[in-house]
Amino acid sequence: MGMTLTEKIIARAADRVQVEPGENVWVNVDVLMTHDVCGPGTIGVFKREFGENAQVWDADKIVLIPDHYIFTEDARANRNVDILRDFAHEQGIKYFYDIRDRSNFKANPDYKGVCHIALAQEGHTRPGEVLFGTDSHTCNAGAFGQFATGIGNTDAGFIMGTGKLLIKVPATMRFVLDGEMPDYLLAKDLILQIIGDISVSGATYRTMEFAGEAVQNMTMEERMTLCNMVIEAGGKNGVIAPDETTFDYVRSRTDKPFQAVYNDPDAKFYSDRTYDVSQLEPVVAKPHSPDNRALARECRDVKIDRVYIGSCTGGKTSDFLNAARVLKGRKVKVPTYIVPATQKVYDDLFTVKYEGETLSEIFIEADCIEPTAPSCAACLGGPKDTFGRMNKPEVCVSTTNRNFPGRMGDKKAQIYLASPYTAAASALTGYVTDPREFI
Repeated sequence: MGMTLTEKIIARAADRVQVEPGENVWVNVDVLMTHDVCGPGTIGVFKREFGENAQVWDADKIVLIPDHYIFTEDARANRNVDILRDFAHEQGIKYFYDIRDRSNFKANPDYKGVCHIALAQEGHTRPGEVLFGTDSHTCNAGAFGQFATGIGNTDAGFIMGTGKLLIKVPATMRFVLDGEMPDYLLAKDLILQIIGDISVSGATYRTMEFAGEAVQNMTMEERMTLCNMVIEAGGKNGVIAPDETTFDYVRSRTDKPFQAVYNDPDAKFYSDRTYDVSQLEPVVAKPHSPDNRALARECRDVKIDRVYIGSCTGGKTSDFLNAARVLKGRKVKVPTYIVPATQKVYDDLFTVKYEGETLSEIFIEADCIEPTAPSCAACLGGPKDTFGRMNKPEVCVSTTNRNFPGRMGDKKAQIYLASPYTAAASALTGYVTDPREFI
C-alpha cells in the first residue's frame, strides 16, 4: 500500500518499510529545538530522568534559541536564558544562539531571533528529516518537506537523553490550492480561509498537506506561512512536497545531506479539498479565534487602535516587502509596530529596497514606529515591559497567528489576524481594510 509524504518520513525515522495512520512507532530524531520559555523545563526533565551528570544523546542535533522573553528587565525571564547558556556550555552544544547584551541586540553576533525562522535561515530545516520543538509553531518547518511538530517539555527531555520519541502516525488531509494567486492575496489569506472552513479542531492530530499550482509558485517564506498555522486547526504537522525552490533555499544554507521523499501514486488521504485561489478574497480572523473568519471588506466599520507586523508568521523579509508595497508614499493613521522575526530580517529592512527605497525608509516615512529588536515580542504578550505588548484593551490588526483573549497582553484586547497587505492597508485608514483599496 502506498504511503503519503509524512508517512514515508516517519517510516524512515522508525526504520520501518511501512507505517499506517494510527500506528504508534518509535522514531529517531534528526533535530530537537527548544527556547528560553520551555528550555529550562526540558533541561529539568532531562536531568531528573537521566541524572545530573548525564550527557545529551547528540550535542550537534540540539538547537537552543532564546527568542520569547529576552528584551525585558524581568529577572526570571533573564534567568531562563542563563540556564540555557550554562547547559549549552556544560554539554558542548554547538547551536546555541546566545544573547548576552539585551540593551544592544546588534552587539550579539550569535543571536538569531524567532526560533522557527532562525531554524530555516540557519539550515536546520531539511527535507525528509524529523524535527521536534518545544513550541507549537514548530510545524512551520514542514514547508521544507520534513516532519516537524511541537512537543512538551517531558517529551523533549526524553529526546535529549535518547534521541527517540514514540509518536502516533497521523492521517493526511490534503489541500490542493490551484489557480493563479490574485495580486492582492497572500499565503496568510489562504490559511485563514482554510482554518475558517475546517475550524480550529478540524485537523486535530492530522497532517495538513498543501499542494497545487498556487503552492508550487510560492516562495519558501510564503510556504512557511501556510505550514506555520496548521496548529491553529489542531494539525499535528503541515507539509509541502520539496522542489527546486526548496532545494535552492536549503543548499544555500547548509551542506548537510538530505533525502527528499514524496507521496506514492496510490497514497491514501484522510480527505481532499481543492480551492481555486483566483476566486478568493482577503480575509481576517476576528476575535477571539483563528477560525472566526470574515472577509476584510465586511469589517470596514471596525475602528482600530494599532497595527502589528511581526512574528514567525508575519515578520519575514517578504512580509515586510508586502507591507511596504502598500505603505510606500502614504501615512499611517494608527501606531504601527514593525517587529522583524530575526536579526537577518532586521538587517534586510535597512538593505532590501522597494522601488528605490529601503524598507526601513518606507516605514519611517509612513510614520510607523521605528523597527525594533527581532524577537517574539508582543505575539506572546510577555512581561509588562515587552515591546508592543497591549497593556490596555485596544483593537489591533496583526500579522501574528493567534488572537485568543490575553494572547498579546490585555485580556479584553481585540485582535484581528490578517495578511501583511491587510494589516498595512488597515494602518492607513484606522479601520480594518481590504487591501484592494490600495493595490
